[in-house]
Amino acid sequence: MQNLDLLAVGVHPDDVELSCGGTILKHIAAGYRCGILDLTMGELGTRGSAELRMKEAAAAAAILGVTIRDHTTLADGFFQNNEAAVRQIIEKIRLYRPKIVLCNAIADRHPDHGRAAQLVKEACFYAGLSKIETEHKGNPQTAWRPTAVYHYTQDYYIKPDFTVDVTPYFDKKMEAIAAFASQFHSADSKEPLTPISNPEFFEQVKAKMMTAGREIGVVYAEGFTVNRAIG
Repeated sequence: MQNLDLLAVGVHPDDVELSCGGTILKHIAAGYRCGILDLTMGELGTRGSAELRMKEAAAAAAILGVTIRDHTTLADGFFQNNEAAVRQIIEKIRLYRPKIVLCNAIADRHPDHGRAAQLVKEACFYAGLSKIETEHKGNPQTAWRPTAVYHYTQDYYIKPDFTVDVTPYFDKKMEAIAAFASQFHSADSKEPLTPISNPEFFEQVKAKMMTAGREIGVVYAEGFTVNRAIG
């Protein structure tokens, strides 16, 4: 049992870095234990490969300074919200026992994002039911339910329920994103173009963070939505 303060879950490697990397950096700087859980290896990505993205994910994790980075074996694009998928996530929740879970946007351009958001939210609830039995490496696990589940925003603009000032961590966040070099623009790349491999994409990330920051009077921020009232 790792007893994390914050676990950021992304259906694809780089979801977390792009959407809440600054929030992770801010909490680590404040002394909190943070981790990342990737649900898939991003094997359907147009650019790169699953193996390369796992190497990039490890590099990004080192830049962020997270306590752990782990992944489940859900299939990119084809995972379903079913018992097998829920049980995989329950096992990770009970293993790392996070107080707060951050996960994908509730609705977005990529259909995996919204589907993963619902899956993770439900798994966090079911992880607290003691009659659902799971084990890790042969050892029975005990029930654990995070205090809160928050959804970061991604491609689509979604009005946040709260925003986090991450201005001091902007440069380090961008460094962590850049670790996923296979996914972004390179003049030497022969890979097909994608919506995130255009030369302006990093400026778009910056603009989104500035838009979120302007609403709370800071330079850069990250926005989150919730499914229930914030206590």
